[in-house]
Amino acid sequence: MKVLIVEDEHRIASAIKKGLEQEKMVTDVAYDGVEGLDLAMEGSYDVILMDLMLPGMDGMKVVENLRNSQINTPILMLTARGQIEDKVNGLGVGADDYLTKPFAFEELLARIRALTRRPKVIESTNMRAGDVIMNKDNFEVIINGTRTPLSAKEYGLLEYMMKNKGKTLTKDQIREHVWNYDSNILPNTIEVYIKKLRAKKVSIDTVRGFGYRLRDVNV
Repeated sequence: MKVLIVEDEHRIASAIKKGLEQEKMVTDVAYDGVEGLDLAMEGSYDVILMDLMLPGMDGMKVVENLRNSQINTPILMLTARGQIEDKVNGLGVGADDYLTKPFAFEELLARIRALTRRPKVIESTNMRAGDVIMNKDNFEVIINGTRTPLSAKEYGLLEYMMKNKGKTLTKDQIREHVWNYDSNILPNTIEVYIKKLRAKKVSIDTVRGFGYRLRDVNV
């Protein structure tokens, strides 16, 4: 899962980023509204955490611009302002949920997971592709009936490919979803991680000239 954090208080942004990365999520951080809008428009995120009071452009305006541009990524607004009218206004411009500071990280995590489930009315906590089973609640991966440990980046790559099983994914798509926006990855980094997953018996096909595809069935 890839999350964009738009928060001008560095301490809060850092704490959220650290907590989400411990949950094996990929995170980008923007510290003002203009940068947040640019990243949200250019990147591909599963959830956006949006502070209300931001320099450059306030969170309400950022959300409004995103929705007017047909960017439908789920947005959770974070703010110290808890008045009813602020919540109504935030939801009115297109935010999906609202969390008032201070908040417990466990609640933030639960709301993020709830937002990512909304587009799919029924969604199992398990994903499966061929002989690979992934349990998103405890990060457990079973390959050919064997519990298989993965690094955080291996897990993130496999999760993205399982969400798109059977589809051909380009290197650019993989990089955008699995690595941070400002990551300086080497030209062969994606190939290295593909090889690591293959070494663990994950069936990934190379589609020459296009990218990679995780097999949906055993062949």
